[in-house]
Amino acid sequence: MEFKSLKNIETSFKQIRLFGIVLICVCALIVGFSIWKSYQFAELQRQKIYVLDGGKSLMLALSQDLSQNRPVEAREHVKRFHELFFTLSPDKNAIESNIRRALFLVDKSAFAYYKDLSEKGYFNRIISGNIVQNIQIDSVLCNFENYPYQVQTFARQLIIRESSITERSLITRCKLRNSVRSDNNPHGFIMENFEVIENKDLRAAER
Repeated sequence: MEFKSLKNIETSFKQIRLFGIVLICVCALIVGFSIWKSYQFAELQRQKIYVLDGGKSLMLALSQDLSQNRPVEAREHVKRFHELFFTLSPDKNAIESNIRRALFLVDKSAFAYYKDLSEKGYFNRIISGNIVQNIQIDSVLCNFENYPYQVQTFARQLIIRESSITERSLITRCKLRNSVRSDNNPHGFIMENFEVIENKDLRAAER
């Protein structure tokens, strides 16, 4: 009888040990699952932004992945540079202000182009002839398959004189690299190897 009792006690210890191991494994699985769900929930919450409306109510806004918006920002960056660099008025201060703001968006290649135009008297003729130059961007083509991104811009220039309006085609190309965002460069890009590959008259009309 004593031997049988000892055997039963040993069996009971084995069962208790087995149950203990199973319990520990189940608890570990529950803890792991809870941590994973908590992390998943935190990630979802990070995509939500609550905006206080006039100090009275909360409005829910959804955030987006930054990379989803980069193609749009890239095209807007290039477009902004062209608008600043090629929009001219017969005012020296206005021209210098636009050029200075444009040069924050590009490397020294655009400055070299600007110096070349200055040495040829292009801006002096704009001022002395009371000429207004506007630009209309037709399209900005960006290749995001390879880095740095290849960009080509198609636009039209309107040279507005007192007696006539001349329309010119403008095609430029450059490379686009990621850069640090700042007040002067809000999209965080820098244009490299900027060059004008076509700039010719399309038509002229009297006013």
